[in-house]
Amino acid sequence: ATATAAALMDLECCVFMGEVDVGRQELNVFRMRLLGAEVRTAMSGSRTLKDAVNEAMRDWVATVVESHYCLGSVNGPHPYPWMVRTFHEVLGREAREQSESVLGGPPDVVVACVGGGSNAIGIFSGFADAQTELVGVEPAGGAAIGRGVPGVVHGSVSYLMQDEFGQVQEAESISAGLDYPGVGPEHAHLASTGRARYESVTDEEVVEAFQLMSRAEGIIPALESAHALAWVSRERASLAGRSVVLNLSGRGDKDVAQMMDLLS
Repeated sequence: ATATAAALMDLECCVFMGEVDVGRQELNVFRMRLLGAEVRTAMSGSRTLKDAVNEAMRDWVATVVESHYCLGSVNGPHPYPWMVRTFHEVLGREAREQSESVLGGPPDVVVACVGGGSNAIGIFSGFADAQTELVGVEPAGGAAIGRGVPGVVHGSVSYLMQDEFGQVQEAESISAGLDYPGVGPEHAHLASTGRARYESVTDEEVVEAFQLMSRAEGIIPALESAHALAWVSRERASLAGRSVVLNLSGRGDKDVAQMMDLLS
């Protein structure tokens, strides 16, 4: 999206990605370069999302006069979590309107995947004033809320995976978009107040859900979205008879090559 906007506005665009994610997201990397963006590979640490954010922030601090830091998730220093949440509120508004039209009111449950948590906070915002249960689904290997403790990462206080010495631990997920050791501060608030609850699913459950949606609906979901699908599938017995809105936050074209290698 950033590369597309930069091409439209005739702006230079530099995208930082971890080396592991460059390999997992070859199609997206090609598309960004096709649009004229420079893709820089982060080679340090786990070579995933956290390390790409590190490199992007280092570059931004050194070139702040002529560059703007663009972040797609609800983490980082203020006002970025607030800005991204505000832009993503369109998800919640549209979902609420459609629920009123189809269901005659808000649903019983809203489910979304959570890494940094942008798509989830966007759709949750539309149901904050309703008696709707909000469920965020984290990767088991990167459950910042489920396994983390309060701390500071990339300029915000939230839950994150860290050891007893305050060193940030590596997150692991089959999804490039969810292998982040922290979570947006607003999600930390929702969790601590009990307004939302956060569950986790394994990579194996995600792969199964990815295939299930593809075969049952003819929709290839993003691996990120498949986390929410996996939880709904696992909890289907307890959800029977309840209205559930699941935020299918992305398409899986970018993940097809990765899944082809995994399943072949």
